[in-house]
Amino acid sequence: MPSNQIAIRADTVVRRFGDLSAVDGVSLEVKAGEIYGFLGPNGAGKSTLTRILCTLLTPSSGHATVAGYDVESQPGEVRLRAGVALQEAALDDKQTGSEMLPLQGRFYGLSAKATKARVDQLTELVDIGAALDRRIGTYSGGMKRRLDLALALVHDPEVLFLDEPTTGLDPVSRAKVWQEVGRLNQELGMTVFLTTQYLEEADELADRVGIINKGRLVAEGTPAQLKRTIGTDVVVVSVAGDPATAARALESLELVERIETNGPSLTLSVSDGPSSISPIAVALAQAPDVEVIELSLRRPSLDDVFLSVTGEHISDSSAFMASASAPQSTKELQ
Repeated sequence: MPSNQIAIRADTVVRRFGDLSAVDGVSLEVKAGEIYGFLGPNGAGKSTLTRILCTLLTPSSGHATVAGYDVESQPGEVRLRAGVALQEAALDDKQTGSEMLPLQGRFYGLSAKATKARVDQLTELVDIGAALDRRIGTYSGGMKRRLDLALALVHDPEVLFLDEPTTGLDPVSRAKVWQEVGRLNQELGMTVFLTTQYLEEADELADRVGIINKGRLVAEGTPAQLKRTIGTDVVVVSVAGDPATAARALESLELVERIETNGPSLTLSVSDGPSSISPIAVALAQAPDVEVIELSLRRPSLDDVFLSVTGEHISDSSAFMASASAPQSTKELQ
């Protein structure tokens, strides 16, 4: 698919469960070759929209296309062109990886020869290693995730849907999945729709990010653009001596927009953090009876953006507790 084409389009998509609108009029576009990070707290509608785009749920209203095909009227065409790895890997613990991969190829109508060639490619592209010949029940969580990713890639899809692919993985396994997703995108030009609760994951991988809250898309843009909407950089200074004297020494600096004092610490709002460090340090060095103990720069993060548009941090324990205590019948709303 040419890079100027739209790989995924949602047009005012709504999905209701009774009186609850899990997805409430979401519109978005993902260009071919993009990695699109989709963020939101539990229950926000991330997985529901993903399932609609993957043809596993039908929208209550609105329209969506994947690779140019309508998800409701042409689900077969969408499935031929989309690879899907959902939150829980659909793996048979009694089979081996080397049994499941060829079987997946045959499900998609590939010949035995084409399937073997594709499996050979995937064993190099996705780091599965010698575990291929072991029963899947013996795999670690990270190995199961990588095998599930390989299964989603057997038919060489144009679009890859990953629904929280690294949830529950240790940092090493998570980093490997990140590396593999980045390589798929860069080397094969594959479009990736990635839902995640790890902000650093979206920041590291995504070309653009959409944030959904209570079923609605509330923010969208590149990670850098979204961070800039929050405002200034922040320089935090801890001093020994009189903080008021330190504050007066900094008031004359044009690059300092605001100063807040909290005990021995000063929080400075600045428009350009990196270029402000040196003038701030010089001004404090010239202030009488002031010694700088620590000076650090903090730039706006995606968590700041998330807090600004949703009113909560994405890692708030309340969101996870609400999800964990939800009845079984509502889990598909997450």
